Formats: sequence, C-alpha cells, structure tokens
Amino acid sequence: MSPFSLAGQTALITGANTGIGQAIARAMGRAGAHVICAGRSSCDETVGQIASAEALHLDFANPMAAQGVFADRQVDILVNNAGIIRRDDSVDFTESDWDDVMDVNLKAAFFTCQAFAKAALPRGAGKIVNIASLLSFQGGIRVPSYTASKHGLAGLTKILCNEWAAKGINVNAIAPGYIETNNTQALRADPERNKAILDRIPAGRWGKADDIAETAVFLASPAANYIHGAVLNVDGGWLAR
Repeated sequence: MSPFSLAGQTALITGANTGIGQAIARAMGRAGAHVICAGRSSCDETVGQIASAEALHLDFANPMAAQGVFADRQVDILVNNAGIIRRDDSVDFTESDWDDVMDVNLKAAFFTCQAFAKAALPRGAGKIVNIASLLSFQGGIRVPSYTASKHGLAGLTKILCNEWAAKGINVNAIAPGYIETNNTQALRADPERNKAILDRIPAGRWGKADDIAETAVFLASPAANYIHGAVLNVDGGWLAR
C-alpha cells in the first residue's frame, strides 16, 4: 500500500462546508478515507463530492461542541480547520469580537483535540492537523484576536506534540499563505492589493485550496509518521522573502 494512502481510515474535518476545509475533505476522500464533514453550515455539497462521507453538524460558537463526537465512533484523523475572523482597529476592538474568535479558533480547537485524544490514546494511534496561518508568525493589521488565536494554535500544536508524540498521536499544523477562496475574493479583485501580494510571493501566484489539501493528506498519512510538532508553511515562499 502507498505510504500516502488513507485507506481504512476515518477523517473528521471541521469547517468542511467550503474553501480549504472542503478541499481537504475531498482530498482525504480521494486518498481512501471515510470522511466526516463537520460544520455549522450544511456540508451536503461536500459530502456529495466524496465516495464515502457523511455530514455532522458542529457549531464551535460552543467550544465544547465536539465533546461527544469521538466516544461512539473511531476517528483516526482530525483536521481542525473551522475558524472565524473579525476586523477592526485594535483601539476599537470589542470584547465580544475578541471572545468570539478565540472561542472558535483556539478554545474549540484545544477541546476538540482533547476529546479526540481521549479516544485515540488508548489505541496508541491518531493524526491531528491544525490549520494555522501566516499570522501564526506575523502580526497582520486590524485582526488582533485572529492573530492571537493563530499564534496560540501554533503553540498548542507544539505542546500537544510534546505530550502525545510518544503515545502514538502526531500533532502538526499547516500555515496557509494567500489562497484563492471566498475569503480572499475582495483582495484578488483589488488590482493594487492583488499586485502587492503577488509581488511578495516568490512562486508568483496565489495558492489553491488543493495546495493545502494535499499537504493535509501527507501529514495525515503514514508517510508523515515521524513528523511531530511541525507548523508547515504552504505559502509559495511568502515567509522566505
């Protein structure tokens, strides 16, 4: 069997209704996994594109939403992709915008990892892939809670690696660069911003959701069995410049 195969595995991807999460779900399905597509919005479109898949409603506005998910089914791979963003000048940023983003992007990610690990540790096997950001390394502008949450997710990836690597669970993260999704449509439609971004990317193009998806398949596969605690930039070289 190919070391990149996910045949016989079950993967749960959060935020799988659109964008990067949808692409990851499709890619894991192509690699042979049974895919659980989780989201607060309908994932029916995603499920319809995968040979073996099911939908699961999870709304991480409640950070503990996944607590019962892993008790009655074996899930081998967890991808924490669900996330939100709020924009405002830091001097005007509200407590509710801070809390809403931190709850979904960081608190929910931690407690979902915890719930997964409680089921996976007795088996001695499992893969977690967290979707971080370039703002796990950079500051950004007008997104203080998003930046804090993504810095935190990178740190969370490392501490969980330290605790679980020797017990059979791989915990890694992907930091996507500028990707062609609905979230970046306004940037790509602005000629000045689009040019400024492309001028900074050594690869000379925006990333595609499949660029992130195939990296997630790799990190979830046996080919990545000795990769622990990595935050892998998939950014066309953005951080190298």
